[in-house]
Amino acid sequence: MLISNHSDAMTFTLLGIPGLEAQHLWLSIPFSTMFVVILMGNGGILFLVATEPSLQTPMYFLLALLMISDLVSTLAVLPRLLCLFWFGAHDIGIKGCLVQMFFIHCSSVVRSALLVAMAFDRYVAVCEPLRYSTILNHTLAVRLALAALAKGVVLILPMPLLLQRLTFCRTGIPHTYCDHMAVVKIACTHTKANSVYGLFVILLVIGFDLLLIGVSYALILHAVFHLSSRDATLKTLNTCSAHFFVILITYVPALFSSITHRIGPIIPPHVHILLANLYLLMPSLFNPIIYGIKMKEIQDKMAKCLCRRDTLVIYPGHKDGSE
Repeated sequence: MLISNHSDAMTFTLLGIPGLEAQHLWLSIPFSTMFVVILMGNGGILFLVATEPSLQTPMYFLLALLMISDLVSTLAVLPRLLCLFWFGAHDIGIKGCLVQMFFIHCSSVVRSALLVAMAFDRYVAVCEPLRYSTILNHTLAVRLALAALAKGVVLILPMPLLLQRLTFCRTGIPHTYCDHMAVVKIACTHTKANSVYGLFVILLVIGFDLLLIGVSYALILHAVFHLSSRDATLKTLNTCSAHFFVILITYVPALFSSITHRIGPIIPPHVHILLANLYLLMPSLFNPIIYGIKMKEIQDKMAKCLCRRDTLVIYPGHKDGSE
């Protein structure tokens, strides 16, 4: 049966994780735990950057934007997924589906662009340390942020627009959210333009962004291994380690998810759906943990906030030692 999508009343059905429908309630436990950890971790980093004057630098401004993009991605996926697992809320209107799709994929593109900007930040810090504050000032950081946002909007906006011209054979989407390719696969009409554009976005985002990051780190390594002291080399590499681990957490699951889309029947559907969720959620989960462990400034400010809170709890009536 052909189903026109020109009606605003059209409804899709998110089928969840095929083959694991009976385990949806149990699967909600790790996903809800991830939701709480993501909100606390990313929210905590944002709070520190916003309230601590010493952290209000271009580097931490970019880090805060990365946390925001992670939160947007998480809020676009997890509340809907948990409603599906807990309450069986499978139906989603076509407008809601397209909006969810836009925010999920746009936040992923913005995240990737921010990682390129942060790679440039590390390049300037290592290769041009005396000119760092001149080159990477607040004005340039804002421009990089706006460029990342513009890239996300410009690349992803055509996806829902191209989908609106399609006619669908069925309304059941074998996924936990409105993924672009998952929606394309249930269409009856010609979808080559959608598939080609989706592949173009993947190549441009993952391929081109990774190329820029690779060039930045090649220049960084060239500068680092020409340092005279081994201690200086290790210290400099340590300043880049957090960003490097975040790159791995972001791009490796994304590459696996993209490959499973194109392998098709070889990969069981539930494995593909779980990978698709992890590729979106793993950066949001681990980014604040990695930066919290690897960046001493964040550790110090976090310890300062915790000590201040403990002091207020233990000595609620203390006033400058006068009592």
